[in-house]
Amino acid sequence: MRQAAFTVGHDEKGLTLIDALASHLGRSKKKCKALLDARGVWVNERRIWMARHRLRAGDRVEVIGIAGASPGPGRPLKLLFEDERFLVVDKPPGMVSNGRGSIELRLREELAQPGLLTAHRLDRDTSGCLLVARNAEAFEQAVALFRARRVRKQYHAVVAGRLSPPERRIDAPIGGVRAVTRVKTLTATREASHLAVRIETGRTHQIRKHLAGLGHPVLGDRQYGLRADVGKRLPRHMLHASALRFTDPQSGHDVRVTSPLPKDFKRCLRELGLR
Repeated sequence: MRQAAFTVGHDEKGLTLIDALASHLGRSKKKCKALLDARGVWVNERRIWMARHRLRAGDRVEVIGIAGASPGPGRPLKLLFEDERFLVVDKPPGMVSNGRGSIELRLREELAQPGLLTAHRLDRDTSGCLLVARNAEAFEQAVALFRARRVRKQYHAVVAGRLSPPERRIDAPIGGVRAVTRVKTLTATREASHLAVRIETGRTHQIRKHLAGLGHPVLGDRQYGLRADVGKRLPRHMLHASALRFTDPQSGHDVRVTSPLPKDFKRCLRELGLR
């Protein structure tokens, strides 16, 4: 994980972020733009990806290169499962699920299937199993399964501190709506814990909000996390969608898909003594 940091001088006041990166890193603006697009740049501990962001004297800029965060044009996305109606892609961190620049559009292009639709969402920096429907009918059926809580979703997370008790059920509303998360400690030190997580509901940012509410935020989470030294240098939050299971309502087939822990997640476990 390559890192660099610098403080903006008085003579650099007003420079755009991309110009400052090019100057301090000795890289082309094209390569610096790739770092910004990969969400690998922070200014004063806030992730910034706007190339024209204006800097002030004294601003602290930190760069963390995200190896393999988003596959390059010549590297196809990895499919974990596919049949006539669905596919499950191994989503890399640094990509949104749908919309502009999304994994949905990337898959449509790679597979030459313009009708593909992501059936649920994972946060930009969350990696792992993402269900995709091949057509509108399959999409509507998948959405109905999620709404009926008939899709089993499991995650791995690395959080700050040691949970006590090590296994618990969190039943706390999010946005006034019931939300339930089950967590189990796999390994732990005083500094951090590796958790297995299962969600019974699917609220926005549910895992991240619930764990932060316990005082054990997901490491690398700059939206809900504590700004502690542990995890501060991570390029993204350590949350991985490790397994997905559902029954196809049309065929009756039981679909079970797993995604191995990505390299950056395993590196984090190793560096924190959690493996």
